[in-house]
Amino acid sequence: MSISDFRKKKLLFLFNVFFDVNQSGEIDIKDFELAIERVCQLRGWAKDTPKNKEIHTVMLEIWEGLRSKADKDNDGQVSVDEWCNMWDAYAKDPSTVMDWQNKYMNFMFDLEDASTDGSIDVNEFALVCSSYGLEKKECEEAFAKMAQGQSEVTREQFAALWKEYFAAEDTNAPGNFIFGKTSF
Repeated sequence: MSISDFRKKKLLFLFNVFFDVNQSGEIDIKDFELAIERVCQLRGWAKDTPKNKEIHTVMLEIWEGLRSKADKDNDGQVSVDEWCNMWDAYAKDPSTVMDWQNKYMNFMFDLEDASTDGSIDVNEFALVCSSYGLEKKECEEAFAKMAQGQSEVTREQFAALWKEYFAAEDTNAPGNFIFGKTSF
């Protein structure tokens, strides 16, 4: 069974908005370097500070994990097809989650949890998602759908929503909204 159009749209959104930062059509180390700059600028983490160095380390570990799993032709880039195939395999069996996927999920949660209180609220969520070019209002609407009437989302809830994003065929599933978009 091939990946559905709906799930492919979600994967392409994530690929194009959050990963292919330089808009080259493929994900490579340059995208991660640009993402590191963007994240550190967003949070005000100056070069050579502990938090800046931590983000560099984590993001490069995520890149290496992604590259080693998805870059099937070993060209140092992850194509759209390689990306979709990797996430489709994950959706079919989320118990096979890879270390880098957990690191990325936790990275996103920690980035959004600016207050470090263990949960994400609408303002924290909208700030991060809108920094990737999404409209703040849409991000706020996405949070409301994701949070299902709650004012905050915990790490445990976020982890369940994360799995749902990659596997759900239901267009109304709350996990579809974890990256700030309300429709695909």
